[in-house]
Amino acid sequence: MRSTGSWYTVKLEDDGQRVNCRLKGKFKQDRERFTNPIAVGDRVEVEIEPDQKTGIISKIYPRENYLLRMSTRMRHGRHIIAANLDRAILVATIRFPNVKPGFLDRFLVSCEAYHVPAVLVFNKKDLYGSEDMERYEMLKGIYEPLGYPCMLVSATKGEGLEALKSVLQGNTSLLAGHSGVGKSTLINAMYPYFELKTGDISRQTGKGKHTTTFAEMFEIKEGGYVIDTPGVKEMTIADLEPGEVAGYFPEMKARMHECRFSNCIHINEPGCAVIEAVQAGEIAFSRYENYLHIVFDLQELKKW
Repeated sequence: MRSTGSWYTVKLEDDGQRVNCRLKGKFKQDRERFTNPIAVGDRVEVEIEPDQKTGIISKIYPRENYLLRMSTRMRHGRHIIAANLDRAILVATIRFPNVKPGFLDRFLVSCEAYHVPAVLVFNKKDLYGSEDMERYEMLKGIYEPLGYPCMLVSATKGEGLEALKSVLQGNTSLLAGHSGVGKSTLINAMYPYFELKTGDISRQTGKGKHTTTFAEMFEIKEGGYVIDTPGVKEMTIADLEPGEVAGYFPEMKARMHECRFSNCIHINEPGCAVIEAVQAGEIAFSRYENYLHIVFDLQELKKW
């Protein structure tokens, strides 16, 4: 349910009791791939220590899925944000702070790669003018046809929250996004009993101030769990090969088999069905541009 470094809060299956646990040494040593051997959402076995109220995590069950971010401590390290998710809710804002489509697409590629259904939630509706609403409708027109539901909400005014609660109920959902988009405020507005700490946007930088310092899972009284996370600056897709990326863009995946060459990477090859679709306006240019950025970044990473 919660990780604060060397201690982990585990909810027991039989009676719902919360127990503070440590890891066995063998898990601490297995850090070749991830910077954290265990994550919020992991299913584990624990051994309660005799005459104590603490336990030892003795087994970690295989994960159904997970999401990663770049490690803040290691250049090429991967940090598991959370595991065993029913869906990921990416919270964004058209403004305050400004939406970054490049981050949206990297997040969605990560969700596709690790088999996590995704929903886009745009918060702070109450602050948007007509141009902001046009921007939202444009983004909705790009992402909803691809299978990513878009929701417009206001945590402070309570707009759209019942619809979002219906998405969360009965599921294990991760809420992620840049600092300042209002993840914790949104959760508090729906579930006041969580009493999460919140912060404001910095006047100097226009960016959010970190209030959530570690991922934590909260239990919804009506059923389900919601995971609040620290502001994510960058999602990791470093485990992918450049030639695999198009397979995680649904609109490109649907056309890949029509390319002249089976190993087409959709950059400058002749007879590329993806490029033709971009030129015809059937694939959003912003999505294709972000696809190129991801491929070029992976190509550079492979040189290290």
